[in-house]
Amino acid sequence: MTDISESVRQQFDRAPFPRQPLDRSPSDDLDLLYKHTLVTPFYKRDGKVVDPQNLTVLDAGCGSGYKALALAMANPGVSIVGVDFSEASIDLAQHRLQYRGVQNVEFYAMPLEEIGSLGITFDYINCDEVLYLLSDPVAGLRSLASVLKPHGILRGNLHSALQRVDFFRAQQLFQMMGLMGEDVPDEMAIDLVRDTMHALKDFAKLKVQTWTPKLSTDEERIFANYLLREDKGFTIPQLFEMLDAVGLEFISMVNWRQWNPLDLFVNPDDLPVFLGMSLPETSIAERLHLYELIHPIHRLLDFWCGHPNVTEPRISLEDWTQWDKTRVHLHPLLKTPQTKAALVACLQQHRGFAASEHLPIPGVSNVFIDSVTATSLLPLFDTPQLMSELVAFWHRVYPLQPMTLQPRTETEAFDAVRDLLVTLEDLGFVMLERETA
Repeated sequence: MTDISESVRQQFDRAPFPRQPLDRSPSDDLDLLYKHTLVTPFYKRDGKVVDPQNLTVLDAGCGSGYKALALAMANPGVSIVGVDFSEASIDLAQHRLQYRGVQNVEFYAMPLEEIGSLGITFDYINCDEVLYLLSDPVAGLRSLASVLKPHGILRGNLHSALQRVDFFRAQQLFQMMGLMGEDVPDEMAIDLVRDTMHALKDFAKLKVQTWTPKLSTDEERIFANYLLREDKGFTIPQLFEMLDAVGLEFISMVNWRQWNPLDLFVNPDDLPVFLGMSLPETSIAERLHLYELIHPIHRLLDFWCGHPNVTEPRISLEDWTQWDKTRVHLHPLLKTPQTKAALVACLQQHRGFAASEHLPIPGVSNVFIDSVTATSLLPLFDTPQLMSELVAFWHRVYPLQPMTLQPRTETEAFDAVRDLLVTLEDLGFVMLERETA
């Protein structure tokens, strides 16, 4: 282990991250659970709905185990292996999951570069808030790729060089002040950061760009933003260079809906000539880089990747045939008694169903489904359904046209259900799986 990584390890030994108390559970944090649900990335890449049962997950750089707990809760039945180079963090992670009664989990204190020594390969790797701290991120990513199964998926992220530029400047300031030395207790350093930011006049650029009143009482965020050793920033081109260097293929940004450059223009159908001509021909990497240059709001370059050429390109829903053999799945995080009860209440009261309140998908908000078409979702809470079964169910409930009281045709029923499902699939609330047999 290099002197630099040893210094980082000691920092996390003193203050395991994240600093969540043992009695806190991610069960009500739907945003966190969504980001750790395996079904989402596998469906986005393959168009298939995976069953987490018997899948093996690596939480690389698991820290204090809070996100390992989220992985276990979001994917019932998975086996989890957590590794971290901080023994104090591993001890806390083991205690946390034992406290919650989570089975099928084991932890090891080791650096990422030695993961291959476990002799285990993984269906999914979660490497969250780790790569940007490594002295050699490419070596760390290469080590992870070596234990990723051929059809597996890896989630990783890097700090954004463009969004974090002011925090990197703050870290230089506090390093110059000696607050990031090994002989300075973290509690003292946090207090001195707080005192310094309070002492600055409100117009000081560093205070304007980085400080908020909430930080005064949030020691974890002070630590992670102002005192994090070896914190580094990256751009989208650097991310793709890293993936190329280790032979991995980009799948998607985790919050992909918040990376569309067309959303940044007043009229996306009437772009300046150069952009209007070139943008449709640009690569995914170029479009993402365009977004971060214009609007660098994302702290993390949060991505999914995997081995190349493991799946056929997905067919657009516009080109689907044999819709009656399409199997419809509700997103697993929506399949709860509470969500079903909320839907039933909406149907009984003839009011719209606020789907986005029950599954906070990044970049999706204010999704309301009218009570009539929302009825077709009810059978999905029990089991996935063929499209033909959903249409038949909805047709039995609403056999008549409301205005004319004439019988509704099968084609009209099919169109109503299909249009709803296509919209919800695009937003991420349902998954449509083509039956191959």
